Amino acid sequence: MPTATTEVCALTARELVSRLHQKQVSAREVMTAHLARIEQVNPTLNAIVTLTPETALADADAADAALMRGQTVGPLHGLPIAHKDLFLTAGIRTTFGSRAFADHVPDDTTLIVERERQAGAITIGKTNTPEFGAGSQTFNEVFGATRNPYDQTKTCGGSSGGAAVALAAGMLPIADGSDIGGSLRNPASFCNVVGFRPSPGRVPRWPNAAPWFSFGVDGPMARTVGDAALLLDAVAGPDNRDPLSLGVPTGPFLEALGRDFDDVRVAWSPDLGGLPVEPAVTSVFNRGRAVFEALGCITTETHPDLRDADEIFTTWRAWYYELAFGSVLDRHRDLLKDTVIWNIEEGRALDGPKLADAERKRGALYHRVRRFMAEQEFLVLPVSQVVPFDIDQPYVTRINNELLPTYLDWMKSCYQITVTGLPAVSVPCGFTDDGLPVGLQIVGRPHDDLGVLQLAHAFEQATGVWERRADLTAELGSKRPQKGNAT
Repeated sequence: MPTATTEVCALTARELVSRLHQKQVSAREVMTAHLARIEQVNPTLNAIVTLTPETALADADAADAALMRGQTVGPLHGLPIAHKDLFLTAGIRTTFGSRAFADHVPDDTTLIVERERQAGAITIGKTNTPEFGAGSQTFNEVFGATRNPYDQTKTCGGSSGGAAVALAAGMLPIADGSDIGGSLRNPASFCNVVGFRPSPGRVPRWPNAAPWFSFGVDGPMARTVGDAALLLDAVAGPDNRDPLSLGVPTGPFLEALGRDFDDVRVAWSPDLGGLPVEPAVTSVFNRGRAVFEALGCITTETHPDLRDADEIFTTWRAWYYELAFGSVLDRHRDLLKDTVIWNIEEGRALDGPKLADAERKRGALYHRVRRFMAEQEFLVLPVSQVVPFDIDQPYVTRINNELLPTYLDWMKSCYQITVTGLPAVSVPCGFTDDGLPVGLQIVGRPHDDLGVLQLAHAFEQATGVWERRADLTAELGSKRPQKGNAT
């Protein structure tokens, strides 16, 4: 039986904003509904790991008062949002999923969070992530694992896994995340939501230990492409604290999602030139080709030459891990998980010639891909090479009987796209016979964030896959999520 809580929490972010602006619903009512939903399902799913209900309700009351006074309000006015636990939130616990920071309460606030709040979004808490975002399986020794709402025996992916689950389960209307090797895209694929990896610099990053490092980006997650565009409009744009930040973005993105795709050339790649992909993923992915062709696209089975992408990614990722977390290893080795230690030590083993070789190959790869994308406006491929796997399995070690040496290898369909520097989105594609979500990845030309969102929006509208929600009617949480250590 539908309730006021489930009805409010089922609305898209755009529908909620419209009702809030028209005073058809109050920010307090919206916040109360989402807090109730969190109380119902979060004890089972473990998506939101630090909750701040008192301040959230107070901020909702302030938002209502501002609207009643006739003040101009922002595009995210009154929307509850929880921030990835890698993002700093002044006065609210930020653990990075690490025991070394289990009680850490920062003084600074990450730029994307600042912009969300300036646009009117209201912080409701933090979302779970693996330690330092390492790996596409959301678990850590501070909060435990986050479960997939479509099958609670399976992982939700990662590293923005808590955000994806909170969206899929109706605990949030919008969420934020970050992505180096697929951390916005992979959990979106596993949870039937949208995760957008913008062009580097589209959403400026601060604070940032490596401000010139272009592999890491921050970006939006939502249940629909339109909602992701709404959030992107609020957080995109230049900031001189980020040396990579781009100028005024193409947009507004939300207002420009409609487009004709007649005769648009799309490269269709089921395996990106030979990556192992589970048959269940391929089966769902291939159903999408006819949808693009019905939209008017000309699809050709082809892919760019991404040789050396693995070496480029793993080299620069190791360099970044040593830079960002090396000092933590020196102080707290006994508190870090083995994959984080391994990645940091790989960085410490690098030398100048190794980095020079990786950068030389990255330059060559960029120009090969640039020429390829001059012929094909979009590249479409699977987001993940596997379907959601067992919650107790830290990472995938084998695909189709092919042994994978490291915890990163099963994420190549995402991280090889990272190396290109191109914008990419995960959009719901369909479900396996076992009811597990599968996402489809759309990659665009350099800085064509808008084009990627336009094609994703057209695909989403043609399929309606996003509307299939996880059945959580039996979940009656017996305890409230853990509250934040606010100061």
